Amino acid sequence: MRTPKRTSKTTAKKTGPRSAAPPTLLARLNARVTLDVQPDGSIAAHVDDYSEPLGTFSVAIAERARDLRDGLPLPSVPPESDAVARDIERLIRQLALRGLVEYRLRDERAADDLVVIEPQLPGYWPRMPTLSDATTVVLSRFAYLRRRGGEMVLESPRAGALFRICDPRIATLLAVLAAPQTISQIRRREDYPGPAILALLRDCDILVSIDPAKHDAPRRAEGDDGLVQWDFHDLLFHTRSTEGRQANPLGGLYPHTGLIAPLPAVRPAWPGRIVGLPEVDGSPSSFEELLHSRQSTRDFDDDKPITLVELSRLLHSVARVRSKWSSQLEFVDDGPDIEYTGRPYPGAGSAYELELYLTVANCDGLARGFYHYDAAAHALAAIDAHPHQVEAMLQSAEFAMDASASPQVLITIAARFGRISWKYSAIAYALILKDVGVLTQTLYMMATDLGLGGCAIGTTNIDLFAKMTGLDFHVEGPVGQFALGRGLATPASR
Repeated sequence: MRTPKRTSKTTAKKTGPRSAAPPTLLARLNARVTLDVQPDGSIAAHVDDYSEPLGTFSVAIAERARDLRDGLPLPSVPPESDAVARDIERLIRQLALRGLVEYRLRDERAADDLVVIEPQLPGYWPRMPTLSDATTVVLSRFAYLRRRGGEMVLESPRAGALFRICDPRIATLLAVLAAPQTISQIRRREDYPGPAILALLRDCDILVSIDPAKHDAPRRAEGDDGLVQWDFHDLLFHTRSTEGRQANPLGGLYPHTGLIAPLPAVRPAWPGRIVGLPEVDGSPSSFEELLHSRQSTRDFDDDKPITLVELSRLLHSVARVRSKWSSQLEFVDDGPDIEYTGRPYPGAGSAYELELYLTVANCDGLARGFYHYDAAAHALAAIDAHPHQVEAMLQSAEFAMDASASPQVLITIAARFGRISWKYSAIAYALILKDVGVLTQTLYMMATDLGLGGCAIGTTNIDLFAKMTGLDFHVEGPVGQFALGRGLATPASR
């Protein structure tokens, strides 16, 4: 048997862990952004077709701002720093608040990037928590590495940023981190990238710190009970199909125009024997007439707002709690009693995880603001959301509908995710979306019956909702929206 050759001390110095020279963290403008620097020191950021003023700065700062195209060292400015250093930080933070910068972690000795950090949340600012040698870390079960074009990116639905992997040694290290490792173990590796990358990954919850003595440490270390109940694919789908926690294009962008022909509106008939159906005789029922008269209304008559009485009737008919009971857990003799409710629309497993939140712009008898509908008490509870947040919620709906003004009332359908994921594995989020569809149709039917207009909205901002309610996005969050009000007399498209 051949004995492995020992590495000499001299060789170990050449191939062992990297030296103590720390990588540099640089802030760099997003490729889509250009800066307009005026002679008076005012700076504006231009992105696509809009301009965003950033403020007025000294001439020295205006000159240095041009270097953001290649990257400026990320400042860490104490209060006693000079005015130039403080202004550089102010400029970069103004850009960061708008999600217009990315960050390069660069190995200056090799003049190569280790990773490029792309913020997914407006306001993301990289931080580097201290990790001691005894700290045990492991890759989050929500983290994933994928190909994006010709790049490899590391993402997590929990993270405020994604990491574009530029050094293949980091990808190798990530595979090792699938099992818990102490920081001291990682430091002894030949591909050790330095403490900065580990700290940045820990800050984004892509790495989590665990207590190795606990048998369920990796899953429990992810966060609270609400997070423990999420499946990987469900949380990923929730964050990547909504606004607020991602920077990807979203909505009706027609991305395949010119590449793939659109499918026909009606599916071509199957070949083979055709069975004709009998003609339907008689007048349509009242419900059939209601179904046929339903249409999406995007423009509302603000001279004739919806009234509080009409709103009360709609909520009472659509979402009130009609009954309540409890029963023991199925197939378990000593399981907990589970509470159930009955409501006007069907819900998966009678969980009724959906909650209604109302952003009110114009309702006769109800002040402008943000409310939760208490389905058991049939009452509205006012939530102390900032007026700017209320306005942002309404403007987002207006933009999504391509409407001329905000809806009179915007109903946000939120889910208490644990009501479904406590019972169902693999299909929890799919069931929630099915329930949203049922509730949306019920809202359409009742609004039509009351002579009101409504329109389902395909996007929601889960980060904005979290700020307005103070709830973590994984505990309770928006899964649908419905614009409501008195429609204008002009016909709207179906």
